Amino acid sequence: MQNYSMSRRRFLTVAGSTVILAGLGGLVGCSNNSNSGSSDNAAATTETKALTGSITAVGSTALQPLVEAAAEKFQAKNSGVTITVQGGGSGQGITQIVQGAVQIGNSDVFAEEKLDNKSDAEKLTDNKVCVVGMGPVVNSGVSIDDIKMDDLKKIFTGEITNWKEVGGQDLEITVINRASGSGTRAVFEKAVLNGTKVPDSFKPQEQDSSGTAAKMVKDTPGAISYLAFSYYDSSIKALSVDGVKPETSTVETNDWKIWAYEHMYTAKEADEATQAFIDFMMSDEVQGSLVSENGYISVSGMKVSRDADGNVTKL
Repeated sequence: MQNYSMSRRRFLTVAGSTVILAGLGGLVGCSNNSNSGSSDNAAATTETKALTGSITAVGSTALQPLVEAAAEKFQAKNSGVTITVQGGGSGQGITQIVQGAVQIGNSDVFAEEKLDNKSDAEKLTDNKVCVVGMGPVVNSGVSIDDIKMDDLKKIFTGEITNWKEVGGQDLEITVINRASGSGTRAVFEKAVLNGTKVPDSFKPQEQDSSGTAAKMVKDTPGAISYLAFSYYDSSIKALSVDGVKPETSTVETNDWKIWAYEHMYTAKEADEATQAFIDFMMSDEVQGSLVSENGYISVSGMKVSRDADGNVTKL
């Protein structure tokens, strides 16, 4: 799988920050209008109208690298469109798109999972732009390469506190969690904790973004967290779970259990620029290359589907 590197970007991504990408060229749409004089000298003229607008996309930091990369390409073809990409977590993305505060709400989870009023989801269009695999990552100094799912659960509920308890060296485990509004956290806990309640006495540190969590794992001996595959790189170690490697092929078959659709929610009646950007996200240019280049998985490659209740169906 192609690793995603933050340093490849020509713009700065910081947790909770705003990234504005400048367009480079113009994509022009054409409309034909006929101006008639006499029947002898009627002539048709063609007027051109460039796509214009402002789009703000807020939410999932797991999806953020792909949206940024696609936005850069889209704006290179549409100089009249400005796209602002922000993180903040899936919960914030869902809340703001329901409120009409943004044009796109990015989420790792179905909107129904984040809404107090489930009927608010009916106001939205769910655009599943790709699939993301997620998994446990540890500091590169941790000696194990594989972990049992049950042991992983015990680490994230505070029952296991030293790596020697799972076959590693005598080293204290530092758990780095994501904030409560994080879709990545919701996906991870649904797959790994499977309903087990975390004791109130267990209070690991929390980070607001995937990028910050990755840096903390890199810099903290004995640390463990969880990230989307798009954040995997050589500075941290991705663990296998129950002997299954975190790879595209294992996600596609559901042998790797920790994965989710990446949703770009819009209003039912999205404006022209927003709909054009969503159409671009589903185009061959993005789905055929940009998705895999940035560490994501095309929906078309999946051998299974999953609904909002977590039910998996073979395709």
